[in-house]
Amino acid sequence: MKKWIFILLLQVAAFNTFAHVGGHGTPTKTWRLSQGNIEANFVKQEGNMVYLSDSHNNTLTFDINEFTKEDRQFIEEKAQWILKANTASHHHYKGYGYLLIFFGAVLLLVSVFKWGKRYKRFQLAYGIIGLALIVVGCKNTSGKEKSAITDIKLPANDVSFLESVFGAFDKVTTRYDDHYFYVESDGIPEHGMMTGITNWQQQVPIDHDYSGNNAWAIPLQPELAETPLSTKTNFMKGAIAIAANGLPIFNPLNNRGEDANAIGELDKWGGHCGRADDYHYHLPPTHLQEQVGEGKPIAYALDGFPVYGETDEKLDESLGRFNEEGSYEYHAVKEYPYLIASMRGKVKLNPRTKAPENEIMPQAKTKGVRPDLRPLKDAVITGFKTLGPHSYSLTYTIGPKEYTIKYGWNEEDEYTFEFVDPDGKSTVSTYKRKK
Repeated sequence: MKKWIFILLLQVAAFNTFAHVGGHGTPTKTWRLSQGNIEANFVKQEGNMVYLSDSHNNTLTFDINEFTKEDRQFIEEKAQWILKANTASHHHYKGYGYLLIFFGAVLLLVSVFKWGKRYKRFQLAYGIIGLALIVVGCKNTSGKEKSAITDIKLPANDVSFLESVFGAFDKVTTRYDDHYFYVESDGIPEHGMMTGITNWQQQVPIDHDYSGNNAWAIPLQPELAETPLSTKTNFMKGAIAIAANGLPIFNPLNNRGEDANAIGELDKWGGHCGRADDYHYHLPPTHLQEQVGEGKPIAYALDGFPVYGETDEKLDESLGRFNEEGSYEYHAVKEYPYLIASMRGKVKLNPRTKAPENEIMPQAKTKGVRPDLRPLKDAVITGFKTLGPHSYSLTYTIGPKEYTIKYGWNEEDEYTFEFVDPDGKSTVSTYKRKK
C-alpha cells in the first residue's frame, strides 16, 4: 500500500511540473514584413490581428495582410495547433483530475474504515493524503482556465495623448501619478442639456466637485481581464467611463436594467440627471468628436481603454478591437448596447456592492442638495436655458400646460429653486449643500 501511495504522489508531482510547456525563450522565427524583418515568437491570432513577442517580451501587433504568404500559412497552422493543444490540455487536466479524485476517495475510505485498528498514524496519513488528492482533482476538473491573453503585456497609456484629449475642454483639468490619470471637472457640460426628455424624475443639472480626492481616475497601465464582465448584468451603479469633457458615462441600462435611451429618459445629447441632480451620459457622447479632434477618443473607460466613435472595423463582443499599437479600444455603435458591451480590462469592484448594481472603484461621488423626487407623469422637457453664471431655466409641458423651473447657486453653496406653474404662481425652495 505504501509503495502505491509513493508512486501516486510522484505522478502528481510530475504532472504539475510538466503541465506548462514551452513558449518563453528567445525568439525562434524571422518574420518578413513590408517594413522589414523582425525576430519574434508567435503569441496568438485574433481575427485579422497577429500578436508576436520579441526578445524583450514586448508585444508586437500586426495585421495579417502585412505578412508574406508563407508566414500567413505558418500563422494559420500555428493558431490551429494552439487551439487543438489547449483543447487537448483541458481534457487531459480534467481526466487526470477525475483520477486524482478517485484515488483520494479510496485513501479516505481506507482511513475511515481502518480507523481504530493498529497503525493509527498511517490511517491518519492516508486520510490527509486522500483529502489533498480530492482537492487537487477538483481544481483540475473545475473548468476554470486562465486565458493566455491575460499574459499579454499591453502598452501603457500615453500621458501626453491623454492630456491632448481632455485638454480640448477648458473646464477640465488633469494630473497623474504612477498609477492613474486624474480628470477633474465641475460636472456641467458646455453643451445644452435636458431638452427632449419624455420620462423625467424632476431632477435638474447642478454642479458637482469632481476634483482632488474625488477626481475621476483612469488606469495608466490597463490589463486585459481573464473574464470580461458584461454591462448587461453588471455596473448598473456609477460610471463605466469618463467623457473627454470630464463628465461620467453610465451604463446604457439604468439601475432597473432598462435601456435608458429606449424609454425616453435621455436628452438630445444622450444624458440626464441622477437623483443627486448630477448630469451624466448613458450614451457615447459622439457629439464631442468635433471638439476633441478627428481620430481621437471621445472618452476613456474606467479600465483604462479609450472609447472612440463609430467605425467600419469589425468589433468583438465587447464592442472593441485590438489596434495597431498592440492595445485595445472600444467603439460606439448606434444600437444597444451602444458602447462597452463588456469590460475588456481588469477593474476593481466596490466590495459593498453586488451585481447587477456593482460599482467600479475608484469612483467619484456626488453630493445632492435636495431630496430626490419621483417621475412626473406625461412631462416633456421642451427647453433649457443658461440665464447667467450658475443660473438656469428648465421648461416642461404636461399636455397643453407649460411649467418652468428657475434655479441657481452662489459661492456659499446655497441653491435656490423657483417653480413657476402655468398661471404664473411661483414657489421658492432654498437648500445648502452639506460639506
